[in-house]
Amino acid sequence: MALQLTPMSGTTAYMDRMGNQFPDLVASGRIVQGYSVSGPLDDEAVRAIDQDLADGVWRNVFHDALRDNRRFQRGLFDLSHGIRIGAHLVPGPAAFLKLVEDHRKEQGYSLGWVREWSRRPCGVDEGYAFEYGLALVKTAAALLYTIRLATRHGLEAVTDSEPHFHLLQRTCAREGQAVTNRLRAG
Repeated sequence: MALQLTPMSGTTAYMDRMGNQFPDLVASGRIVQGYSVSGPLDDEAVRAIDQDLADGVWRNVFHDALRDNRRFQRGLFDLSHGIRIGAHLVPGPAAFLKLVEDHRKEQGYSLGWVREWSRRPCGVDEGYAFEYGLALVKTAAALLYTIRLATRHGLEAVTDSEPHFHLLQRTCAREGQAVTNRLRAG
């Protein structure tokens, strides 16, 4: 998934695909890959992402997973090396401690806020807020695309990531979405 936040900023797609780990499931048609999940976000996507970012329960699940689940952390940040926060290169472990401070789950975020901050240079404190907000947006967008694809193509959402399972459950329950969501033992 590669998101275009503004015409001049966005994210790049992560090269790993779930099917790379389960080629037998791809061959049997149980994992389906190749759907377009990149580019600018439409108005409905903006609304859905903002709903997740404003949901206190969703935010708590996200924050707890970011703080406690290494696999969830790795999906959002490469903390094994330095990470760019604003204009500064910060050691990964030090950046992690700042990113998981409890006050972050209480700070208000929206896609508009993240877009605005992607356009401007920021200091270290603002950089941490931006990186946290961007992680929220990437996670909410991934869940949105999961819901859209599952609904449109009659697919079942299956993950081996417990945090993603719970986040998707929360989004579906809040929005009244009827998506089958299953947690597969990892």
